[in-house]
Amino acid sequence: MQIEPFTIAVSDESLDDLHRRLVQTRWPDEMHDVAWDYGTPNGYLREIVEYWRDSFDWRAAERRLNSFSQKVATVDGQRVHFIHEKGVGRKPLPIILSHGWPGTFAEFSKIVPLLTDPARFGGDAADAFDIVVPSLPGFAFSEPFLTAGDNHRRMADLFDTLMTDGLGYAGYTAHGGDIGGVVTASLGDRHADHLLAMHVTSTALVEPDLSPDAVLSPAEREFLDHRNAWREAEGAYAHQQNTKPQTLSHGLTDSPVGLASWIVEKYRAWSDCGGDVESRFSKDELLTTISLYWHTNSIASANRIYRDNSRDRLLVPDARPLPVRTGMAVFAGDINQAPEEWAARLFTLERYVRVPRGGHFSAFEEPQLLADELRTFFRAFR
Repeated sequence: MQIEPFTIAVSDESLDDLHRRLVQTRWPDEMHDVAWDYGTPNGYLREIVEYWRDSFDWRAAERRLNSFSQKVATVDGQRVHFIHEKGVGRKPLPIILSHGWPGTFAEFSKIVPLLTDPARFGGDAADAFDIVVPSLPGFAFSEPFLTAGDNHRRMADLFDTLMTDGLGYAGYTAHGGDIGGVVTASLGDRHADHLLAMHVTSTALVEPDLSPDAVLSPAEREFLDHRNAWREAEGAYAHQQNTKPQTLSHGLTDSPVGLASWIVEKYRAWSDCGGDVESRFSKDELLTTISLYWHTNSIASANRIYRDNSRDRLLVPDARPLPVRTGMAVFAGDINQAPEEWAARLFTLERYVRVPRGGHFSAFEEPQLLADELRTFFRAFR
């Protein structure tokens, strides 16, 4: 397997083209006094676009990301970008961290040092990890899938090959949420011989194959009712990406303002921010993520993962959960609040905790809380 060092280096031409497009934005009209009820409002979007155009320093963001050891590997013919940071300690535990949508590998930038060098932050050096953070295929600097049907299962196969054949780990652990959660679960389903244990923050796209006589608990029925109501109120984006993602992709690929509107609305709606997105994420953090999508031209390939994943959910047979020992943390503001009994149908569940703060982007919102949880759960597997 070919593995090479990688450095982010967006061209000046790409930055100049972005600035020109931001200057020439044509704005829609909007309803009076509806705040975010109709979607991203002009007022806030104009504010963030003005900052992107006049104040945001991509080169500074680029330097921060390049402070991590980044590589690209060609795995079964597929180019995969990843961070690889070695732990500081006697015997660090290898772990692969998989992000979701609309995140990127940068979502884990705050937690990487907490996990690689815990003693530096008041923890125990015995809890150190070797960290691998890939860009999912089709996101940022990883090559997209171009054949219909490639989904979380192929991602899991690529990541297992990277960890074992590429990086030489005979056994490793895994964590993920959202799409990264189903990739992690697929690792447990397909590569249990290598996966020592896994940890997730959601059960998205992992479903129990319930028998006709299965009895759901009151908490499970409430969870399903809430999920159905959420899909009706908030799930239009997913229905579009599950069905006709390419139609949407033309506009988001051509318009940086359209792209910013599509992404920032999710960071506000899905985080534990109480309606104030910048109480959780600075403009620089939001625009680093948005700029990664823009400069890598990856929103189309990232969005269409929804279609191929939704047509092949990971169905777990009733009463036969995935065999890999699993921990789950449910963050208070996340959009997927699966109860413990639902999670136990899916996983060989050894730890289930509810975390009082944080939302869908847990590693970005509450890196210390997630780092503490990962250290605690994986301590038994060292």
